[in-house]
Amino acid sequence: MEQAAGCPAVGGSYPQKNAEILSSQYGINLFLAGLLLTFAWAVHAVGISKSHLLSYLITLMLIQLLWMLWYLCRSCTQRRLIRDKDTHAGARWLKCGITLFAVITLILDSFKIGYYIDFLNCLSPTEGIFPVTHAVHTILQVYFLWCHAKDVIQSFKTLERFGVIHSVFTNLLLWTNGVLTESKHQLNEHKERLITLGFGNITIVLDDHAPQCNCTTTTLCSIFSQGIYYLYPFNIEYHILASTMLYVLWKNIGRKVEHHQQNKTPFKFHGITVGMIFGLIVLTSTIAIVVVYLIQIGGSKIKSELALTMFYLHAIFVLALMCTAGIVALLIYRLEDRSLDNSKNPARKLDAELLVGTAAGSWLLSWGSILAIICAQGHPKYTWYNLPYSVLVIIEKYIQNLFIIESIHREQEKVNDDIKTLRIVTISRGSTLSLAPLYKEIYNGRAARDSGDVPCLFKGSICGRENDGAGVAKEETSQDNSLVMHSASDFSFYSRNSATNNKRRILKNIAAFLFLCNLSLWIPPAFGCRPEYDNGLEEIVFGFEPWIIVVNLAMPFSIFYRMHSAASLFEVNCKT
Repeated sequence: MEQAAGCPAVGGSYPQKNAEILSSQYGINLFLAGLLLTFAWAVHAVGISKSHLLSYLITLMLIQLLWMLWYLCRSCTQRRLIRDKDTHAGARWLKCGITLFAVITLILDSFKIGYYIDFLNCLSPTEGIFPVTHAVHTILQVYFLWCHAKDVIQSFKTLERFGVIHSVFTNLLLWTNGVLTESKHQLNEHKERLITLGFGNITIVLDDHAPQCNCTTTTLCSIFSQGIYYLYPFNIEYHILASTMLYVLWKNIGRKVEHHQQNKTPFKFHGITVGMIFGLIVLTSTIAIVVVYLIQIGGSKIKSELALTMFYLHAIFVLALMCTAGIVALLIYRLEDRSLDNSKNPARKLDAELLVGTAAGSWLLSWGSILAIICAQGHPKYTWYNLPYSVLVIIEKYIQNLFIIESIHREQEKVNDDIKTLRIVTISRGSTLSLAPLYKEIYNGRAARDSGDVPCLFKGSICGRENDGAGVAKEETSQDNSLVMHSASDFSFYSRNSATNNKRRILKNIAAFLFLCNLSLWIPPAFGCRPEYDNGLEEIVFGFEPWIIVVNLAMPFSIFYRMHSAASLFEVNCKT
């Protein structure tokens, strides 16, 4: 009977599992087709132009727009229904972050529209249609994520799986397109810099996709063309964040959610002054280093070598500080005895997987640099700084990943009722004002009313005793001894509480410091300060084209790692 009763439930799960597998395969094939088209355009394949790639991306965005509009309309008609929500998904700070990146992405689209108007005579219509479609797609997608990122879809599940996974891979393809376009621009600048470093044996062939006609307004064309590449890092981060939020939404389809109240964890500046100050110092110095680097690199051989040396020394110092802070945080965790939260949580699982997966990009580059230093026959002086830098990058990510993953899996510390409750007992010589009835209701105390015992609120607290006149003398004689015991236990309780608060304050300062440090280390590669390109030693050992391919594949993951780590550390700071 039990097996018969259970069969429908088990059998009912098969269609949903099949829908999950089919939708994931649909998304992967969608992505692979777009990836191959992007690669064909990048290598100037015969018969493949940029208009073909943009037409494919426009089609994907239009399909996603139709699905999002259908979902929003259906949600409006059913707005009175109570829907399950995943309280861990779509945090407010994450929505604010993606909104900021989306606003800058809209500015990028406006620059592309202006660029298209200036080169109207020699650009295909798709290059004008694409930024307009992308702007509409960005606005509607941000609105969709703000309103529905927490949804746990329980109706039309098969259709919704295909719609959401289509949205995930559409954003991944838009991210790939942005990464490739920005990388080609960086590569052209890198090839020009290599001449100043004395690497004349490397063939310099610029990969130019510039329009083959004159601009109608030279000044505006220069502003648009240069501004586009400075805005691409924000566009890249926007699409990867959108794809991760949509992926969590896809994983939540048909999921059974445990209904419990999640403690809100707002961000507060109180208590993190030290971490913020040191982090802001690192951020300010990093911005200054990047500005000087971009000015000096490529100017002359001496200036380029000084710029690389300056970058390596600054990065070594920052990474050493981050390693130290991470080790201190892990030692504090070892001293605490708090259990881990192993409940099912798609958002938290994805965070941990992304941290380790994207860290592999910078680990690949670091091991490549270490191997190049060991195997190279000649070593310019500045290349020796690359060795401690590469080793510290590997160690720092090891430590930071362990700290973040353990932090997001630790159970939140519950606010103790002893601190929440303030019990005031007024004792006079002839009477006692007791709050016994109130606390008997709260704590369900079983003390006999005849004896007047009141349940203690916490260990070491002053327990009131109902006084009916007969026990006054007994109470007075035991008052001195009880006060001594209570004061000793109160002191022990508050000492433990004070030690916990001190550890918590240190952890919050470390999380704030690492948050700003990761933002600082995101800035250099995102805005063109990439010693992996400009060092030159790796190109000699591995060959120019193989090393450039490795860098172009690994660098986007390295850049994303820093932004994702910063977002995770912000969450750690709020939860600590």
